[in-house]
Amino acid sequence: MASTVRVPGLVLTEHEFRVPLDHSRPDGERITVFAREAAAPDGLDRPFLVFLQGGPGQEAPRPAGSPPAWLARALREYRVLLLDQRGTGRSTPVGTLPGRTPAEQAAYLTHFRADSIVRDAELIRAALGVGRWSVLGQSFGGFCVLTYLSQSPGGLREAFFTGGVPPLRPDPDEIYRATFATILERNRRYYERYPADRERVRALHKRLEAGELTLPDGTPLTSRLFRLLGNVLGMSDGAETLHYLLERDPDSPAFAHDVAAALPFSARNPLYVLVHEASYADGGATRWSAARARPPVFDEDVTLFSGEHVYPWLLTDLPGLAPLREAAEILAEHEWPRLYDEEALRNCEIPCAAAIYAEDAYVDRAFSEQTARLIPTLRPWLTNEYEHNGLRAAGEVVLGRLIDLVRGRV
Repeated sequence: MASTVRVPGLVLTEHEFRVPLDHSRPDGERITVFAREAAAPDGLDRPFLVFLQGGPGQEAPRPAGSPPAWLARALREYRVLLLDQRGTGRSTPVGTLPGRTPAEQAAYLTHFRADSIVRDAELIRAALGVGRWSVLGQSFGGFCVLTYLSQSPGGLREAFFTGGVPPLRPDPDEIYRATFATILERNRRYYERYPADRERVRALHKRLEAGELTLPDGTPLTSRLFRLLGNVLGMSDGAETLHYLLERDPDSPAFAHDVAAALPFSARNPLYVLVHEASYADGGATRWSAARARPPVFDEDVTLFSGEHVYPWLLTDLPGLAPLREAAEILAEHEWPRLYDEEALRNCEIPCAAAIYAEDAYVDRAFSEQTARLIPTLRPWLTNEYEHNGLRAAGEVVLGRLIDLVRGRV
């Protein structure tokens, strides 16, 4: 199914595809995957660039008015396919999977990692009659790109990573120890910039422990939920976002709404909670790795904010996720198959370029560099000019440089 609309400066074509839930069972249950093709009015025949969004569980951007700078840069050379990865946006939603037992819910959710997303992309490529296309992966989207290079490189013309070159065969605990160390440093910098906020945070935690504050839907705002707001500190505007939230009156409706909007995990996007750690499982089980790797200092100092770390209590503190609590426990013990083929990566012939952010709080730089060294055709660009949101904050520069690297212009 496809339909086309024209808006100022863009031609947008909407596609829906029916794909197997489990690609090893092509005749089994099927789901819908949605993708929106964006093209400049004079670029309808340009080659495709597939954009793979961060997450897991985040829908693709919705172009409106002036496109973001990275998209405007891309449209000078490509048509861009904005893919709503399975379970997101207009693709078949996940929700709380009513009518399924916890074991059935968990079995369903095992099909929402990068390997399934890549197989979807390959079916879509064939359906659109495309020989090879380019891919751009932001954050978790980069995990999908590396999976693409591992399992279906014949479908690729070139590959770009922004803040998303994943580690290979890691112990998840190592990854989370690294990201906890980074978020501790971000806390230090935050309070160095806004020292008065430490007392504000202490006062807030006293009220939170007393059960005095709730989110707009009535969910109690617990102290441990509130500390998840540190997730924003890995972005270029994160410190200011957090500070402006903290300067609000805690009894104002705006405070509750702003907190709810800033929390990284919610029932709106269950996949982010349920398969987040699994996205790092290049084989093996995760068993709530972040909770296990969490440094004791976070228990000793209530003013420290956490980062992109999933805890089992999220399925309790967020009532909207409660129907998936048992499934989450099953997934934590699930033995995940490998995502990456190291031999295929060593023999990669696809031109690649990667923006690796030197102080990335979400995808650790050291692990990214290890992976980049394995791929002979990958040209890494290590920079401390941008944070994890570099593509959003400076898309013209970031994507432009990656294209130049792949084309050998720099």
